[in-house]
Amino acid sequence: MRSWLLLFACNLMWALQFTCIKLVEGQVGGLFTVWAPMTLATVMLYPLIRLEKHRTPLSRKDALTFLMLAGLGIFPGQVILTWGTRLSLASNAAMLMLTMPVSTALFAVLFLKERMTPVRWVSFAAALAGVLLCSGGDLRNLDFGSGYLIGNLLIFSGTLGSAFYNSYGKRMLERYSPMEMLFYSYAAMFVIVTPLVIWLEPESFLAVPHFTRQTWTGMGLLTFFHNYLSMVLFLKALQKLDAIQTALCNYLVTVFGLPVAAIWLGERLSPAAIMGGVLVLVSTLVITIWEELRKRQRA
Repeated sequence: MRSWLLLFACNLMWALQFTCIKLVEGQVGGLFTVWAPMTLATVMLYPLIRLEKHRTPLSRKDALTFLMLAGLGIFPGQVILTWGTRLSLASNAAMLMLTMPVSTALFAVLFLKERMTPVRWVSFAAALAGVLLCSGGDLRNLDFGSGYLIGNLLIFSGTLGSAFYNSYGKRMLERYSPMEMLFYSYAAMFVIVTPLVIWLEPESFLAVPHFTRQTWTGMGLLTFFHNYLSMVLFLKALQKLDAIQTALCNYLVTVFGLPVAAIWLGERLSPAAIMGGVLVLVSTLVITIWEELRKRQRA
């Protein structure tokens, strides 16, 4: 029960991400939006690592694994998702997070040796259809230079990265504590993103002294709640629950994210976007109910 409560709190904090990205996009680039909060969160994690009684020495093999988790999991889950949110709507991003359970189920088949069932394939196809439907009129215009289609596809790619991290990363929790795993993952991201943000977005550093209250609010929420507290709580829950179980709670991101975007940003959803979100939600509920029924049958 405690693990589920932790997941509930995590999703509430994650729901702030999309609105915060919109709050800061006027003054900083997408890379800096990820790099600065994550770097500060890494510094905040270091004292917690030092306080742990039993620390696992980092081997060279595990260091390469953390680099892979950062490059294939956190980078798309943070950077690419941020780029997608800047090209789309915060409310769209919140709805597209509903693809997380289905994506995690697919990766669980690949990495955790779970069996892919016809229901999972149907759910995944329905989720993809919902992603495209959320793009509304952009499908008719086929405008890949602007509009929401490309942004929504980037957001979906980001959810795939997060699903990969949640599934494959569970193996690392067998040897490392949640704090250690998070710290080493963020440290790997620092190695990957720092050269990119210096090369591609040097102007973001110059903008820091001129941050508005809105930008500071967004960066502060991204640092403490999204990159620090929520991830610590999530990895603690992941130790007790299966990867698919933890991902099934991600639909709460939409439940929280849509009203947050509506209140802070005044966003409104089109009928097509609502239909797309409903389709993704249905695919999520189908696989959720199916997994629960399978467990009861085994019992």
